[in-house]
Amino acid sequence: MEKKRIILPTDFSKNSWNAIDYALQVFKEVPCDFFLLNSYQVGASGLSTKMAGANDTRLYNLIKEQSERELNRELEKIQELDKNPKHKFFLRSVAGTLVNAIGKTVYNEEIDYIIMGTKGASGLQEVFMGSNTYKVIKEIDFCPVIAVPDDYRPDGNMDSILLATGYEHLFENYELKPVLNFAEHFKAKIWITHVGSLDELTKEQKASKIALEKRLKSVNFEFVEVEKDTSVNQTIQKVVDMDRSIDMVVMINQDHSFFERLTREPVIKKVSFNTTVPFLVIHLFE
Repeated sequence: MEKKRIILPTDFSKNSWNAIDYALQVFKEVPCDFFLLNSYQVGASGLSTKMAGANDTRLYNLIKEQSERELNRELEKIQELDKNPKHKFFLRSVAGTLVNAIGKTVYNEEIDYIIMGTKGASGLQEVFMGSNTYKVIKEIDFCPVIAVPDDYRPDGNMDSILLATGYEHLFENYELKPVLNFAEHFKAKIWITHVGSLDELTKEQKASKIALEKRLKSVNFEFVEVEKDTSVNQTIQKVVDMDRSIDMVVMINQDHSFFERLTREPVIKKVSFNTTVPFLVIHLFE
């Protein structure tokens, strides 16, 4: 794999540490620039207003210093763990919302992946709908996001990858690159699961399926058909259950409506952000 540029958002929790650990292991053979990013906000008391007084400035400086201090501490922890000469680390302490901080960094630094933690299966709805990870996936639709469940322990290998698609789209090589990178690097097998009704594929869907086969010819792949009338999530979950060696679920989000439909299905809360394996989301726009 050629050099990668990766954002590791952190709020210094066990959850974000787990995602950092995952990134270091999965990319251990790959030259990487890692951007360790913490965003902080000062209460709405009015940094934005003309009236912001010395108190706000003082508070702002305290919060900023704390963010920088914690980032340095996190970096020390990483460097004890990761002596890899191929890995370089950059600290980014950014004022503002997490989504804006990540968005700016993605643009300025030409980022390949955002890798962040997601809470495990407690309080499914609240965690899912309120989670930063969900917001980032929804808003940052110009960079692949890998969400790592906090109880997932990587072994540094990837045997098989589940790719969920509705064949709504003729894939281009660059769109599949984030998945192909992993499949080629780890010699992993890609299981392509059709998500949607299996009645009859339309002419366009058939064309998309054929195009997908061409695009994937550099890797080992297989189509998995799951009988119709199950929800998208049950389809995915069924395949993950069938094959315990799946190390990553990939969702290619054709347009927002697919993701919206998915997130309105109550079960997605259990699958995507409470999937037992990391979840890569790639957004596409026609």
